[in-house]
Amino acid sequence: MRTLLIEDDPKTVSYLSRGLSEHGFLCDIAQDGQEGLHLALTAEYDLVILDVMLPRLDGWGVLRGIRAAGQSLPVLMLTARDKVEDRVKGLEWGADDYLVKPFAFSELVARMRSLLRRGGHPLPEKLSASGLEVDFLRHKVVRQGQVIDLSAKEFQLLGFLLRRQGEVLSRTLIAEQVWDIHFECDSNVVDVAIRRLRRKVDDPFETRLIRTVHGIGYVLDAPSTPS
Repeated sequence: MRTLLIEDDPKTVSYLSRGLSEHGFLCDIAQDGQEGLHLALTAEYDLVILDVMLPRLDGWGVLRGIRAAGQSLPVLMLTARDKVEDRVKGLEWGADDYLVKPFAFSELVARMRSLLRRGGHPLPEKLSASGLEVDFLRHKVVRQGQVIDLSAKEFQLLGFLLRRQGEVLSRTLIAEQVWDIHFECDSNVVDVAIRRLRRKVDDPFETRLIRTVHGIGYVLDAPSTPS
């Protein structure tokens, strides 16, 4: 899921972007209101996390701009002000939810999942394929009863492959969705990561799930013989 975080406090940005990445969200960052509004209107996101107090254009202005453009994507407002009139204002202007700082990260994720369910884009709690099971809430991977220890990025990569099970995914698309790389480059970051993931998810087992499609990319599908 692709999230836009519009927040100007560096500590909050670092904390939230790291946590969201660990939970499988690809997170773009805007540190002022004008940049945030531009990204919200020109790129595709599943959800926006929007701070109220922003430079150049405050959160209210961003929210009004998003709604005035006819965008219906979910917007979760963040603010340090716990006043009823502020919450009412945000909801009346089109915010979908409102969270007061400081907040628990677990509550933020729970509210995000709730908004995505309401919007028809629920995040699955578990996905499975041929003896492989990924539990996204518990950040746990099991294959044939054996628990597999993955890094945060390996978990995100496996989750992306599993959500698009059966679909051949190009290296460019994987790099964009997992590493947020939006340009062609000579880096073999995807191939290296796939090799590491295969060593943990495929190599100890009789059959492979992650298959190479030569000249294109990779696909996670039904068990196949090694290639």
